[in-house]
Amino acid sequence: MGLTARIRTRDGWAVSHAVVTMTDMTGTQVLRAEADAEGAVRDTTVLGPGAYTVIVTAVGYAPAASSAIVTASGRAEVGTVTLARQGGAELPPPGPWTIDPAHSSVAAVAQHLGISSVHGRFTDFAGTVEIAPDDVTKSRVEAVIRADSIDTGNGMRDGHLKSPDFLDVERHPRITYRSTGVTAAGPDRWIVHGELGMRGVVRPVELDLAYLGTGADPWGGTRAAFRATTELRREDFAMNYNQVLQAGIAAIGTTLRVELDIQAVQGTVLPAA
Repeated sequence: MGLTARIRTRDGWAVSHAVVTMTDMTGTQVLRAEADAEGAVRDTTVLGPGAYTVIVTAVGYAPAASSAIVTASGRAEVGTVTLARQGGAELPPPGPWTIDPAHSSVAAVAQHLGISSVHGRFTDFAGTVEIAPDDVTKSRVEAVIRADSIDTGNGMRDGHLKSPDFLDVERHPRITYRSTGVTAAGPDRWIVHGELGMRGVVRPVELDLAYLGTGADPWGGTRAAFRATTELRREDFAMNYNQVLQAGIAAIGTTLRVELDIQAVQGTVLPAA
């Protein structure tokens, strides 16, 4: 195999329509290959040993160029090429957007026994996004999560998480998030500053937000996709329960990694389907 490469967005999504070209030191094109549905390029053209220039292009993305060395075997392993969205920090059209829970996920990951992870998600939530027309830093996000909708795939564990040791859902049935500002952090990436209310405690929490694009949906609407992550310390929200096992290993980690995959529909009403 002559050339192998993986084409990804900044958040790890495959760019399936990318095109890779290679030129030799004289500027002559020696290879052109298209990525497959997984963003992978595998071309069997045997290349002569030496230095080449690799150029990756895709509609909607800024081109990327790098150098590659072809070995005596005629192989060139380019590795992962990351493409930035054309236009950088462009956001969706201004106005109200409504989060679609059916095509979104709110998940959290905690370390377990120091060697593995426990994954959970909330199944009942709602939210809105308001994109400011004049200054995107004035855009707003609000969300509400029903605390007792936590689901880790284990009924006994879910019951414990709903108890006063953790979420205390009877006294604090809702988890809320309200943004206080937005700042640009690079092409396609933003920091959302806000306040998270959980278990009766309100703390400032920043979301590392990536904008993944906007497109039409099957119901005649327009959708925007986002991915956001953050890390929370349990003790910041008065969740101090833990069980220490032999050798001082905690059963549950002190931090949670929160992962949000969001689809928002333009307007204030979700489609009936």
